Amino acid sequence: MTEPVTRTYIGIDPGYAICGYGIIEKTGNKLRCVDYGAITTKAGTDFPGRLLTISDAIRGILSIRQPDCMAIEELFMGANHTTAIGTAQARGVVIVEAARAGVPVFEFTPMQIKNAVTGYGRADKKQVTMMVKSLLGLKETPKPDDVTDALAAAIALAHTGEAFAGKAVSGYQYGRYGYSRRNEFG
Repeated sequence: MTEPVTRTYIGIDPGYAICGYGIIEKTGNKLRCVDYGAITTKAGTDFPGRLLTISDAIRGILSIRQPDCMAIEELFMGANHTTAIGTAQARGVVIVEAARAGVPVFEFTPMQIKNAVTGYGRADKKQVTMMVKSLLGLKETPKPDDVTDALAAAIALAHTGEAFAGKAVSGYQYGRYGYSRRNEFG
């Protein structure tokens, strides 16, 4: 009988003030939390410096933990476009570091993550948090919320599998909806 394969997943909740990350392992159907945390940058620091801090931290995490693949939340363009643009730039830095490390990147919408973690795409933050704690056997809720969101992204990739996840592409470039990424990248 062959031993079950262990895969390591890193989830990222991108941001330029707080960038959450969570690393899990999946062996068979069992999930285990390996590490999690938040990369924080100080307000008032010049923006290139903030991006460099994120870049250096992600590079170090990827080098030490060597995950098999990365799950990252797809950017949601809300009312505050300035914040969204900064978040998109932080997201880009994370994706570049994954590419540098040879780690494939898969993206999920918030609804896809909620569905994969709770079974309901419109679950609230409390429900997602409870399921992350339960699925990973955590005694305490990871803080800040960005960390829980990153762990949820990693769980989403572990649950759905790379064959069913969408590889990270620019939604603006390829037209997220109506374009079959599976045929092109799958």
